[in-house]
Amino acid sequence: MLLLVLNNLCAMDTEAIVIRIKTPVGDMDSSVDCPSLLSFNDLLVAIRDVMPEATITAFEYEDEVGDRITVRSDEELKAMLSYYCNTVTEQRMNGLLPEPLQIFPRERFFFLFNSLKKSSAELKKILTNGQINEQDIQYQEQLGHGNGGTVYKAYHLLGKRVLAVKVIPLDITVELQKQIMSELEILYKCDSPYIITFYSAFFVENRISICTEFMDGGSLDVYRRIPEHVLGRIAVAVVKGLTYLWSLKILHRGE
Repeated sequence: MLLLVLNNLCAMDTEAIVIRIKTPVGDMDSSVDCPSLLSFNDLLVAIRDVMPEATITAFEYEDEVGDRITVRSDEELKAMLSYYCNTVTEQRMNGLLPEPLQIFPRERFFFLFNSLKKSSAELKKILTNGQINEQDIQYQEQLGHGNGGTVYKAYHLLGKRVLAVKVIPLDITVELQKQIMSELEILYKCDSPYIITFYSAFFVENRISICTEFMDGGSLDVYRRIPEHVLGRIAVAVVKGLTYLWSLKILHRGE
């Protein structure tokens, strides 16, 4: 049993509770001697001890009808504890033993660590590159959409530049998860004028956003007829880009 260490002394008249942390590899029960002094950060620390390779910034609990309620702050934690206290009171009135308070960590990229065997340090290094976040971005228009997510044209307020932002939901297949991780690694490694520039990647709720250079020329399929000398320059740039990727032992397969 994992014991949560609180920074504050517990009141004598506060009853201890058990919080059950639900993880993909099993449950972990945490004893809390003084629930009224438990903070949101205390509980996050306990979750991260159980799931050290996960990026956890929130967790959920289930209400009386089974809906998941997200907890991201001390205020929302107090609401969860109040709900649980009322539930325990009802259980005791009905002659039942109180069940532990079950919480469900918001896993984000935890599934990628398990399926792809990537280290948390490697992924965090990629995700902190560039320091772009959702608040600094103004989305302007949708550029494309597919199974892997949606691409938007956006403006970065701090950097004062136009970006292409690929927004990918995390409730996707394992195969797409692998493609996302591969794309992140390749973009992060590349530094060539013939490969789009990777600026940053960040999480918001249950999706990841990948920020890259915006190519204002659009797709070649929108041009009816391209002059031969322009096609020649395009071909040279493509070959140089492929040669650079090959120097990094990256193989590009056209579809």
